[in-house]
Amino acid sequence: MNINEIQSIIPHRYPMLLIDRIIEIEPLKRIVAIKNVTINEQVFQGHFPGAPVFPGVFIIEAMAQAGAVLLFARCLIGTASFSISRELRKRDSASL
Repeated sequence: MNINEIQSIIPHRYPMLLIDRIIEIEPLKRIVAIKNVTINEQVFQGHFPGAPVFPGVFIIEAMAQAGAVLLFARCLIGTASFSISRELRKRDSASL
């Protein structure tokens, strides 16, 4: 699923659209989304100067956006257990 298809499902737009494409989807079961992280991300200007790290809260937001695509904007009540296994830096891609 490309960016245009994603935008037809969820209302997020630049700079807060945090998923670039969907590579796997099983409706209402699982999704694999891609977020390409570049040095041009606005957040790198201050997080952290000299050693830019993509903030975990943005990774969680990207996961939420992927979840919204998976559920076609249906809402889930509650939280899931998760962990962030490593830092996300410039030139990285995250599989969510």
